[in-house]
Amino acid sequence: MTYDEAVDYILNIPKFTKKNSLEHTRQFLRFLGNPERELKVIHVAGTNGKGSVCVYVEAMLRSEGKSAGLFVSPHLVRMNERIRIRGEQISDREFVRVFEKVMEKVREMERQGFPHPTFFEILFGMAVTAFADAGVEYAVLETGLGGRLDATNAVEHPAVTAIASIGMDHREILGDTLEQIAAEKAGILKKHVPVFYSEGAEASNRVIEERAAGLGISCKKIGKNAFENLRIEHKNIAFSCTNAYYGTTAWKLHNTGLYQAENAVLALEVMRSLTGGSGRPHLWKEALARAKWEGRMEEILPGIYIDGAHNVNAVQRFAESVHARGPHRKAVLFSAVQEKDYEEMTACLCRSLDADFYVVTHLEDKRAMDAEKLAEAFARYTDRPVEVRKSPREALSYVRKHQDGRTVYCLGSLYLAGMLKELAREL
Repeated sequence: MTYDEAVDYILNIPKFTKKNSLEHTRQFLRFLGNPERELKVIHVAGTNGKGSVCVYVEAMLRSEGKSAGLFVSPHLVRMNERIRIRGEQISDREFVRVFEKVMEKVREMERQGFPHPTFFEILFGMAVTAFADAGVEYAVLETGLGGRLDATNAVEHPAVTAIASIGMDHREILGDTLEQIAAEKAGILKKHVPVFYSEGAEASNRVIEERAAGLGISCKKIGKNAFENLRIEHKNIAFSCTNAYYGTTAWKLHNTGLYQAENAVLALEVMRSLTGGSGRPHLWKEALARAKWEGRMEEILPGIYIDGAHNVNAVQRFAESVHARGPHRKAVLFSAVQEKDYEEMTACLCRSLDADFYVVTHLEDKRAMDAEKLAEAFARYTDRPVEVRKSPREALSYVRKHQDGRTVYCLGSLYLAGMLKELAREL
């Protein structure tokens, strides 16, 4: 089997299976020999920032000489991006090897009358299998959706859990209120496992605290006063930690998103717990300064940035980061999928960014929002030009042609970020 054949099979799984229960995922792991039990798992949920927290924790673990695996989603360009071992994406050959190994067990499951694992279950099973086969000590797992019913929550005894920023997203699945969404995220909490979370609204904070109290576990809130953003440089942000454990000098991130300092401090507290307070923060500082998380305020071409902001809370934080860079001429390229609150996202962008022009496009996805409807939404909130382009390729070509010294920000969907990143590689 080739890599492309394996990927094609995985992409077509949604056509012949449906969402399975958490017990099904546990059964799937048992067929695989419970590879997750050989790993010290750091389990991370949240609406925004959970992927960044995972990347930062994994980088700091390696700085301490620990071997670690990283499982994140979605991928931007290639499926290998979801599974990383010792800081490297798994190769095409390794991807196929693990896929074939997992599929042997899937066929055995089906012969015994169990449903086929879902798209996400297969990738999760491949990840923990690859980690166990590689002999890594730690596995950093990002939830796919929510937490309580997510396949990654089949891990019964993680070492630490963490919850990044919580906001309104996936309301059709997770609920219409912050309390309901927070309850789904807090579903990853387990007895005897400490939890760390980023301070949010009082409503979501309370849900997490009450869930932790009910389980009798340690729960630490990482407040907004735990750090201070100091300055934004060309491709870096500097921040300081208020806790003396981390010293008095500035920390740097290879990113210009203001929100990333919050994610980094949450990751720092997770590391402090994992190392029992005997870690080496000077190594963590070097690791964070080197760590890169693609698709998050990433410059893909001169003056053209992609960002994965795909809900209202993320767009608000994105706009704050753009403002912090000081006065400059701007343009926006935007697209979204149908289930997102695109109306409020467009309103936020128009109110906050004061771009010279906007470009909307249609994603190559069955859930894509119609570009003409997006243009109509923008027109309700701005009198600046709004251009419609049929594809991300045409949209990127347009903004490059009319850039004229402006900084172009592309956001609204991780699918858009991935498509543009792939197109940029061709230029």
